[in-house]
Amino acid sequence: MRFWQDLNDKIVVVTGGSAGLGEQICYEAAKRGAIVVVCARRINLIGKVKEHCEELSGKEAHSFQLDISDPDNVEHVIDRIKNEVGSVDILVNNAGFGVFDDFLDADMAVARNMFNVNVLGMMVFTQRIAVEMAERNSGHIINIASMAAKMATPKTSIYSATKFAVLGFSNALRLELKPLGIAVTTVNPGPISTNFFDHADPSGNYLDSVGMFVLEPEKLAGEIVQSMGTYKREINRPRIMEGAARFYTLLPHVGDFLAGSIFNKK
Repeated sequence: MRFWQDLNDKIVVVTGGSAGLGEQICYEAAKRGAIVVVCARRINLIGKVKEHCEELSGKEAHSFQLDISDPDNVEHVIDRIKNEVGSVDILVNNAGFGVFDDFLDADMAVARNMFNVNVLGMMVFTQRIAVEMAERNSGHIINIASMAAKMATPKTSIYSATKFAVLGFSNALRLELKPLGIAVTTVNPGPISTNFFDHADPSGNYLDSVGMFVLEPEKLAGEIVQSMGTYKREINRPRIMEGAARFYTLLPHVGDFLAGSIFNKK
């Protein structure tokens, strides 16, 4: 069910919008006439994304430097969005990072930062936006989780833990906010052909080893933007990994085999 006919002049905020999936979501929303607000740490990139959004939409876009792990910066950016742009119609929580490593070798400082960015910072940002949405009885929150939230694999223990948290948070939030007129959609992608893996897997071998499962960010972004203004519960891609995740739940021993063999390419 769609509660908005289109995205024309809707204010769409995308965190982690400087590159990869977030960048492509910005462009797809702009193509549909949205007023796009790009938020990310890399100030040298968000300006370029903003300019391209304006070319695509024919209307003003906005960019704000955001460190989502810093609560004070989050508050500052949200205040600027409210005062300079207006009330947020759609929030896409895309900011996040991962590091793939054996848990016994993991750096706990990196683990804390991963939780601050992927979970806690996202929650702080979401709460402020959701309070304002609730006052208007209207809005849509889209949280980018991961297939790692449904089927953990070796070397993703910490990253999977953060995304399990995002998925659990989203499922509860969906139930809390629906009576207030706010939709919550969770996106669980498998590996995407973006620079995410430059940091997560410096060896550069992972994407090559899972070639048949790799998603194109432009196509996934189109599906995500198409869901805006609907009560769609989840988007799970690729479908073969969605099927494997169902096995993981229904047949745990089979799920462990799939997670530890076919999908374990790190």
